[in-house]
Amino acid sequence: MEDLQQIISCSGRIKGKKKVARHRKFFDPNNENPFEISRSKVENFVRCPACFWLDKVKGIKFPSMPPFNINSNTDKLLKRDFDAVRGIKTHPILEKNGLGHLIPFKHDDLDKWTSSLHFGAKGYFHSVHEETNILLGGGLDDVLINEHTGELHIVDFKSTSNQSKEPKPVNLYGDWKMSYKRQMDMYIWIMRRLGFEVNKIGYFIYVDGLHVGINGMIDIDPSMATMKFSTSVLPYESNTDWIEPTLFKIKRLLHQDNCPEHNVDCEQGNFLRQVNQMMSNA
Repeated sequence: MEDLQQIISCSGRIKGKKKVARHRKFFDPNNENPFEISRSKVENFVRCPACFWLDKVKGIKFPSMPPFNINSNTDKLLKRDFDAVRGIKTHPILEKNGLGHLIPFKHDDLDKWTSSLHFGAKGYFHSVHEETNILLGGGLDDVLINEHTGELHIVDFKSTSNQSKEPKPVNLYGDWKMSYKRQMDMYIWIMRRLGFEVNKIGYFIYVDGLHVGINGMIDIDPSMATMKFSTSVLPYESNTDWIEPTLFKIKRLLHQDNCPEHNVDCEQGNFLRQVNQMMSNA
């Protein structure tokens, strides 16, 4: 009970944390190395500064969802599609969408750039913002190069399945898809800071699992199954103007002693408020 109250009141710090050369996981004001923050943690800050503060300053982890392995697998297979023509020619999905001038980009560090797990390590996909001493990084999905201009375009693979009886084409509308756009913004920002000429237009390549008019998925060989997907290539005009001001806000919050208020639409915050109220009335 005392531990739960500690979380709700935003007090208490994880103890016994070893100091390491790299500055990651939890913020240590005595560690002068750049503090490593993934793009997903920046997204957490945008959604709710209180949850970010509890995570990065107090070391309190909220319950997490299991990974969506099928989404990760579609990303992996789509990258293999591009690997087959990388640095040689365009891919049919690009040509079909009027983007035959774009070719999957070949670079020695591409495998490192796509590894989100090690984003803070040397040679991986990150950039240090000197003014805040924050290292922002992540793992992108793929990169295209314009064979006419030499500019790069960031690619993000997405998997979905519209369960409507009359599915509409996928799009980038909706509040929850703002996180996709911010992800693209951050990857373009990082890539530019790595010294590359990056076009403001990024591309979301969607595969959408079909069900209307599909009788089933078990193959002739009953030990195998196949799902059909429709494909879409959606351009997005990025906006990176918000990133640097956000990093300054994060820096200030990391040095803040008190937990800010949870956003009104924060599910975790609403849960903690209800529990706190129940305990107060007990």
